[in-house]
Amino acid sequence: MHSAERLDAITVDAFGTLVELGEPYERLRAALAERGVERDRETVAKAFAAEVAYYLPRAHEGHDAESLARLRRDCAAVFLDTAGVSLDPDEFAPAYVAALEFRSLPGSESALERLQAAGLVLACVSNWDISLPDQLAGIGLARFFTAVVSSAEAGAPKPDPRPFELALVKVGVEPRRALHVGDSDADRDGAGTAGLAFEPAPLATLPARLGL
Repeated sequence: MHSAERLDAITVDAFGTLVELGEPYERLRAALAERGVERDRETVAKAFAAEVAYYLPRAHEGHDAESLARLRRDCAAVFLDTAGVSLDPDEFAPAYVAALEFRSLPGSESALERLQAAGLVLACVSNWDISLPDQLAGIGLARFFTAVVSSAEAGAPKPDPRPFELALVKVGVEPRRALHVGDSDADRDGAGTAGLAFEPAPLATLPARLGL
């Protein structure tokens, strides 16, 4: 059992630990309908799953404005192609991105408040493109974090240790005084390689597990 008394920093994974994605199917159907295309929910769900499978291993490629625009265009193209839609992916990409609405997971915000109140420095470390800070700001979570590090900024996705190492440099904490909370083997393995302790999600119960 880890104790907050032996820690100076907590790093937190984003998707699946801190935030979740609201179901986007109806918003995507509406975006298509605005362009004169009708697709049923099942088709849109299948196309979205294909896009997610394409994006996840490539999130770190969106490391600046130009590469992010290209990644979003390619993701939109995968969605449209799978849905059998002949629209311009460059034109559709902004509407596709706008349909993806993230929200904080239940209990995550109160957990961050308790961790911060205990004097722990917080950083978000996630496999995400360079838009991660904007996403967290948009749902009111950026205020908790001294550093927000995406795999795109670090140049490699977890379980590579570089995202963790960059976050610790930014917050000025040694690995032995830090703990990462996440929901995947990539979180566990990457944290371990970088020298951080690890606790699994949910974030909501982390303060109690640390004795806070």
